[in-house]
Amino acid sequence: MCVNSSAAISRAKALLIISATTLLLTLLFTPFSSSSFAQTSYQTGQHIEPAYEGWRPNPDGTFSFMFGYMNENWLEEPDVPVGENNFFAPGDADRGQPTHFLPRRNRFNFEVVVPADWGDRELVWTLKVNGVERKAYATLKTDYQVDNIVIASETGSLGAGTSSPESRANVKPEIEVIGDKIRTARVGEPLVLRTRVLDDGIPKPSRESKISEDEAMRRMMRPPTRITVGKVNGLFLSWNVYRGEGHVEFDPPLPKPWEDTRTSANSPWGALWLPPELPEDGMIEVTATFDKPGTYVLWARADDGGLYNDDYVTVEVTE
Repeated sequence: MCVNSSAAISRAKALLIISATTLLLTLLFTPFSSSSFAQTSYQTGQHIEPAYEGWRPNPDGTFSFMFGYMNENWLEEPDVPVGENNFFAPGDADRGQPTHFLPRRNRFNFEVVVPADWGDRELVWTLKVNGVERKAYATLKTDYQVDNIVIASETGSLGAGTSSPESRANVKPEIEVIGDKIRTARVGEPLVLRTRVLDDGIPKPSRESKISEDEAMRRMMRPPTRITVGKVNGLFLSWNVYRGEGHVEFDPPLPKPWEDTRTSANSPWGALWLPPELPEDGMIEVTATFDKPGTYVLWARADDGGLYNDDYVTVEVTE
């Protein structure tokens, strides 16, 4: 039986229009509450998975256990004081862990030094957030030993299982917060933070500081091609709250140290992110403004894409 092709095409178009209209009406008239959207998209209300990233030996014979976490929320930044919901065992409950948790995956967030005679014992970090308790178990098992190449690979600077003479020669950036490590501030009054950040230029920035509109569109539409997380190499500084329950506004806004993979995110894991242009002398000035009194620990991280270095400032904020 011969079928008129134009008639078939017209029928197909009509069916497509009917289907699209039905779908549109369904979406328009199906009730969605903000709470159900938040729950399904994990904006808030989810737990945090503490993560043991591995260990590395120190020159004095001690060892550093390296920890991070996965905050299942995209927006909520829980504050969990050291205590029954945020502690280490055995030994001191406070091992310098964060009490303010940024969104999503934060790798190699902090380190805990253990003595040379640690042996085969476990150090356990327990976190309970939004009613869910999780633990990370740290040991000196050989499979958990990391080096600079492992760090660069795990954070996305290198492809899985790849390295080069250049990447193996990389050393972590230098970072120095200028001034006192303990400071005072008042609510609503900007506190000036001056930081010197220097690097050896390795790895080379994987992107230029400016791109064309066509190139931006190409990157935005390009599907993922890597089986591991991908990161744009390039030196940057970030300031964030490490401990403290109030909101702190940093100006100007700085790149995020957590894996925000959204296309236009100000994050080296974002598809359109470009390394910032830094002063030749490495001096970067930022202001921090606090919305409530309390004791805060502010965390500065210099990151060249492959490796990182941290510094901290404690701020006593009054009305």
